[in-house]
Amino acid sequence: MPSSSSVAEARRALGRRLREIRKDSGLTARALAGLAGWHESKCSRIEHGRTPPSDADIRAWTLHCGALEQTADLIATARAVEGMYVEWRRMERAGLKQVQESVAPLFRRTRRFRMYQSWVVPGLLQTPAYTEAVLRTITALRDVPDDIDAAVAVRMERQQVLHTGNHRFAVLVEEWVLRTLIGDAEVVAGQLGHLIAAASLPSVSLGIIPLGVPRGAGWPVESFTMYDDTQVNVELVSAHLTITQPTEVAMYAQAFAELAELAVYGAAARSLITAAINSLG
Repeated sequence: MPSSSSVAEARRALGRRLREIRKDSGLTARALAGLAGWHESKCSRIEHGRTPPSDADIRAWTLHCGALEQTADLIATARAVEGMYVEWRRMERAGLKQVQESVAPLFRRTRRFRMYQSWVVPGLLQTPAYTEAVLRTITALRDVPDDIDAAVAVRMERQQVLHTGNHRFAVLVEEWVLRTLIGDAEVVAGQLGHLIAAASLPSVSLGIIPLGVPRGAGWPVESFTMYDDTQVNVELVSAHLTITQPTEVAMYAQAFAELAELAVYGAAARSLITAAINSLG
């Protein structure tokens, strides 16, 4: 599955496009670097995706290669590539409340949500206590402003999307998530009970991937959410990855379909959740 490698591949794809423009112009990499006033290795670094080109780099490239008509599109592509990978620290610098609010427009316009969680219960299905426990861990790990109460309130308000509009939610959760102690046993018990209730909503399809099931193609991967067929948000340890390239979005759609084949639903899913509650003692 693509993760941070998606960014590297997108940079290489942009580099290949720039190399084609240079070759079509008849310039060697050394000649282009000379015209632009760069070190002769810069063209090679850009073309191989090792150095992301700045807006000024692209303007110089298209000017000297006689491809000015492609400047705006190339700059937009380069900015999109660099925007794919956003460090958690930069996102959370202004506080967790702002992070929660930033996704509200995306949630409102999405009709089909596909969520896979290998870490925690998905945010849209969390209780306030569980969300608070998750966010307290984040503030401790990442040293971000402590505005947890406000962030929890925003997330709870966002859950109204489960009950309004023409939205559908396909949710897949690994069974080990049910047995991971977030906060304490009381918090988890409340969360798991809420998960059973949420699964009964007409808009929600909840699948649990049992422990011990032969994985085959449905290999455990990083947690991700698909918004229709236009965007995927991936949760990494160090960063938040946004994927919009259709070929990569299709890869996540395929991964979700394969994981969904492994999951159990309905009474079988409730049985796994109930067993996890009982294991809390």
